[in-house]
Amino acid sequence: MQLAPVLQAAPAPPVLTRRVTLAMAVAAGCAAANVWYNQPMVGVIAADLHVSSHTVALIPTATQIGFAGGIVLLLPLGDRMDRRALILRQLVGLTIALLAAALAPNAAALIAASAAVGMGACLAQQIIPFAAELAPPEARGRVVGTVMSGLLLGILLGRVLSGAVARYAGWRAMFFVAAGIAVAMGIMLALVLPRSRPQVRASYANLLASLLALIRDQPALRRATIVQAGLFAGFTAFWSVLALKLEAPPLQLGSDIAGLFGLVGAAGVMVASLAGRLVDRRGPRGVTGAGVLAVAASFVVFAVWPSVAGLIVGLVLLDIGMQGSQIANQSVIYALQPEARGRINTVFMTGMFIAGAIGSGAAGIGWTLAGWPAVCAVGFGFALVSLAAHLIR
Repeated sequence: MQLAPVLQAAPAPPVLTRRVTLAMAVAAGCAAANVWYNQPMVGVIAADLHVSSHTVALIPTATQIGFAGGIVLLLPLGDRMDRRALILRQLVGLTIALLAAALAPNAAALIAASAAVGMGACLAQQIIPFAAELAPPEARGRVVGTVMSGLLLGILLGRVLSGAVARYAGWRAMFFVAAGIAVAMGIMLALVLPRSRPQVRASYANLLASLLALIRDQPALRRATIVQAGLFAGFTAFWSVLALKLEAPPLQLGSDIAGLFGLVGAAGVMVASLAGRLVDRRGPRGVTGAGVLAVAASFVVFAVWPSVAGLIVGLVLLDIGMQGSQIANQSVIYALQPEARGRINTVFMTGMFIAGAIGSGAAGIGWTLAGWPAVCAVGFGFALVSLAAHLIR
């Protein structure tokens, strides 16, 4: 089934040089980091704005909802517009949203600004299908893995940076720093990104309507989305309350330590590149299954070993499983319909980040009602959903 009118002109040949690949990886990391800056800072924000842990948990939740909204409303445009121009415009919006967050006078304003930051930060997901479009088919897994490695490294270093800046200069300073990074990223991308040649001619309304057709007609897309959504819900459940867990007795550690936990996720960065190569050589199914089992095991470790050492071991498993599975699932969906990669990515990432918002909210409620054991139960339950979706043909 053809989802939208396709232009007859042949697509441009791949132009993905090493310099462009590196710039895309760096930009994806810088953009995605904006979704996660606030997580190590929630304790500092709660103390500064005098709000409860339940209220402050709405800040990362709003960011993820905004990210999902941006994916639904903006990612499909990449199939009919020059992706370079679209990415640069989103950077302008992201910069404005970050400045609004830095200047937010109260929690309600910060929640609203956080949703706008999430919407602007979804430009990271414009970059990944752009890289898949430019890459030759036989190297697509490796290229996607490389860009994802940059994205993951940005997330990890972003958490470390935000945790340190929040502790020593305040949470507002971090949002000002992030706005400066967004400006620098825009200058870099304007200099190196090639223009894209959209293959689809369709109205914006038709692009959005075709999302439902993709969900209906592509069972591989449905399965990949459900599997990754469950894993991501558990992932965000952990990160949304980690700072609160570390600051509570008996650990009583600060936001800088919560940020440093991001360095543990370097294992996920390394596995992203390896997973891409394994998918190119052996196919995605085994990589996905191993990732799901690793995430489920991580929450068992968190539950039975809640010390700092146990959190580190569990986090290594969580990051390896989450990122390995995501690379495998992306290799599946980007091979389905080349002219619809933007919309396919919309379906995939929307499912992930809606689940992520649910995971954050459920973890916040679980933490309030029953503490850390409830958070671990939430994450393990989401991993079981992913396992069932992976096993059912």
